[in-house]
Amino acid sequence: MDVSQLFPQVYEELRGLAAVHFRGESSGITLQPTVIVHEVYLRLSSSMGLSINNRAHFLRLASRVMRQVLIDHARARTADKRGSNMQRVSLTGIDSENPDGILDALDLEAALIHLTAVNTRRADLVELRFYGGLTMEEAAEALEISLETAKREWRIARAWLARELASESKHS
Repeated sequence: MDVSQLFPQVYEELRGLAAVHFRGESSGITLQPTVIVHEVYLRLSSSMGLSINNRAHFLRLASRVMRQVLIDHARARTADKRGSNMQRVSLTGIDSENPDGILDALDLEAALIHLTAVNTRRADLVELRFYGGLTMEEAAEALEISLETAKREWRIARAWLARELASESKHS
């Protein structure tokens, strides 16, 4: 399968997921969900020799690219504004001392990079669930692990990220 075959099947799902990342955003955000999804398509379709095994594999790739698009945009905004009005993202499902669940996209990226160094599978699971919007069952399938293992890893990853992000906010 290739990107052009699978993309139309998951377009609305990806667009809805992109929209979730902008709930509660200020009106100053210049990147729209449709633009994110189109950028994901362009990046995936321009990948030479990209072979997609199934829907779960495609969503895993799309999750990673969506993360890159959002982080690239957050970095560009930070560079443009020299740190003011940094992009905030909703982190549904990850406990944090932040009562409204809104975090800085770059803080989350730093925490995910650190988690990747500690445990790649847990970082992949967070990426699939947060950026890819996959259910626990879909994420387990994409990672080729049992549902129980995925649930256990998710609990551990959420707790680790909550602690990491809480310490980040104390240092800010």
